[in-house]
Amino acid sequence: MAAESAKRLEREQPRWTWSLNLAGFGATIGAAVPIGYCTGVVNSPAVHMRAWCQQTLKARYDWELTDGALELLWSAVVSIFLVGGAVGSVTGAAIANKFGRRGSFYICGVLLLLGSIFFYICRPLNSVELLLLGRLLVGLAGGLITACMPMYHSELAALSQRSKLAPLCPMGLTVGVVISQICSLQSVLGTAQHWHVALAICGIFVVVCYAPFKWYPESPKWLYIVKGRKQQAAQQLQLLRGYAADSEALQAELNEMEQEAKVESEPATFLQVLRNPQLRLPLIIVCAYLGGQQLSGINAIFYYSVSIFRKAGLSAQASEWANLGAGCLNLATSLLGPMLMERVNRRPLMSFSTFFCAVFLFLFAMLLEFIDAFSWFAIGCVACIFLYIFVFQFGLGPLPFFIGAELFEVAPRSAAMSLGSVVYWMCNLFIGMAFPTLQNAWGALVFLPFSINCLLLFLLTRRYLPETRGRDPSEVAPLVADGFKSKRSRQ
Repeated sequence: MAAESAKRLEREQPRWTWSLNLAGFGATIGAAVPIGYCTGVVNSPAVHMRAWCQQTLKARYDWELTDGALELLWSAVVSIFLVGGAVGSVTGAAIANKFGRRGSFYICGVLLLLGSIFFYICRPLNSVELLLLGRLLVGLAGGLITACMPMYHSELAALSQRSKLAPLCPMGLTVGVVISQICSLQSVLGTAQHWHVALAICGIFVVVCYAPFKWYPESPKWLYIVKGRKQQAAQQLQLLRGYAADSEALQAELNEMEQEAKVESEPATFLQVLRNPQLRLPLIIVCAYLGGQQLSGINAIFYYSVSIFRKAGLSAQASEWANLGAGCLNLATSLLGPMLMERVNRRPLMSFSTFFCAVFLFLFAMLLEFIDAFSWFAIGCVACIFLYIFVFQFGLGPLPFFIGAELFEVAPRSAAMSLGSVVYWMCNLFIGMAFPTLQNAWGALVFLPFSINCLLLFLLTRRYLPETRGRDPSEVAPLVADGFKSKRSRQ
């Protein structure tokens, strides 16, 4: 009898239903891609936007900005997006628990749409304030996305499907950055007359992907464990998996949720997560990965890649093409994410990625520091950047975004991932504000701390990260419950 039941369960494998595909790809294109787009779109038309800000404030308020004041204003335009990301992350746990994972996705869409509208009308209305407000709103949406979307995808997917859905959020961010690089080119929309259109393009993705919002599913785990809506959870599971109402596989998933609900059904707060010694190590891993990803130098390279290529000896035109090539390589490698995450364990991917990121950053710093010693050092610098980007997307790029969903059970998951998201955006802000000053002070050696950071992440991975691929969080949690004494957590 038991053997027959096992055979039936094996036959009732979860399917890739239209509902699951809609939630996976629709949410990625409608939210993650616009956030990535907003991250990179201001780089190319920056000179036109700065001039417009100066002219607008002169015309409206008769303010004559000095070079220092203009630099401060531009820093505010860039950094308010990152500040919004940190604030959005803080609220992510409360929003995800109160309104649901689907509800938080809806709020992100509203913020993104308002932001794109403000971007479009700020130049015709000569309003720097609308530009700043738009950047703040899309930043808030970005914080919610990084805190909630990986959790949303993880809770929608069956265990066998999770590895394909997990990398979609970081992949969407990467796609958005590349699209923004193309749209904001001087030959496309990055001109003095059209930069506001370039900023507002992200609204198209939002409108298209949020149009069928009524068909987006809610997380069955949130419905069952957090809200106790067991019947609705069963209906969502049928819709997502393609199960029949009397399916044994359906009942097996519901039984697992019942067991998890008995342990703890109330969502954990930030303080509860921070004070719980059993959650300390996984929280450190999540925060170290998300913050360490930003401190690995990836954004410093993309924020200032053109100037880095120029310093490496390339011409202005060649530097722009090299920058676009780096973005395309980043995108192409990120597209391998779903396949890699499905077939290769997390630990070897993260170990490989962090170790070789450390190696290539170290080589890049040394070659750039002594670039005049040999003529081929300039080519070596460019090669190191491209190799760094290539290995970055094997683990350090996608894995930090969703590892929290695989380490934490439902109750503490939203708070833990929100805390990690806060660290992510704060480190992003730190790099954006501090890198130019540090680069002026240290020169090429500014990339050595990035290399050391990657090496530390490699050691953390080898020593403490448990293997999570193909495992339910209820199996993984005990492996890290003893904190830094979890000697066997890597198994």
